[in-house]
Amino acid sequence: MEQSDNFEIIKKFGPSVLKVKIPHEMVVKLNDYVDKIINDNELSKNLDHGENLVGDVTQEFKLERKIMQDTGWGNFLAQNVSKWIMQEMGKKITKFNIIESWIVRQFQNEYNPVHLHSGHISGAGFLKVPSSFGKHVQEKQKKEYRGGNLQLVHGARMFLSHSVHNIVPKVGDFYFFPNYLMHVVYPFKDTNEERRSISFNANIDNNIHNVYGG
Repeated sequence: MEQSDNFEIIKKFGPSVLKVKIPHEMVVKLNDYVDKIINDNELSKNLDHGENLVGDVTQEFKLERKIMQDTGWGNFLAQNVSKWIMQEMGKKITKFNIIESWIVRQFQNEYNPVHLHSGHISGAGFLKVPSSFGKHVQEKQKKEYRGGNLQLVHGARMFLSHSVHNIVPKVGDFYFFPNYLMHVVYPFKDTNEERRSISFNANIDNNIHNVYGG
């Protein structure tokens, strides 16, 4: 069973966020698969997912079920979600149904606006990252440059409460979060390199997800 040893639950604000590391061999297999899709115009067209997603990016396409199984991706997601829910809620899930998993190929000046996902559990991680995302227009600015970063957004900034968790993309890092958690990816610049990410939506047991009962 594929499960990451690098397991970290992040709680800088309300919702629990789980950070894990995708095994290197799996990253390689997934990237090989993506490269194959890119070079197959017919398959790229058949798997195109762009009209169902909000991003203004070069390409978005769904992962085939067989690939999720062959690479171990589906099992990786299931095992980590199971461990996460057990650690957070003390409950064992008996259902993990992937609604869809997809790839986002983003290049300079492209972006994903603030949005949320369907299902119960979602996630996003990184398969390729540019060597540089660029820099501030005003070079004297000392603020951290956010181009290409993923930001998770919840609630409003208050005393001792953050509303934003900023994530600098690193190959292999993957973040799980509840579907309702708003998130955004900022455009980057000064590079022709690709930012390649992978995401998913899934459902778990309704009696575990529905904390309100009924």
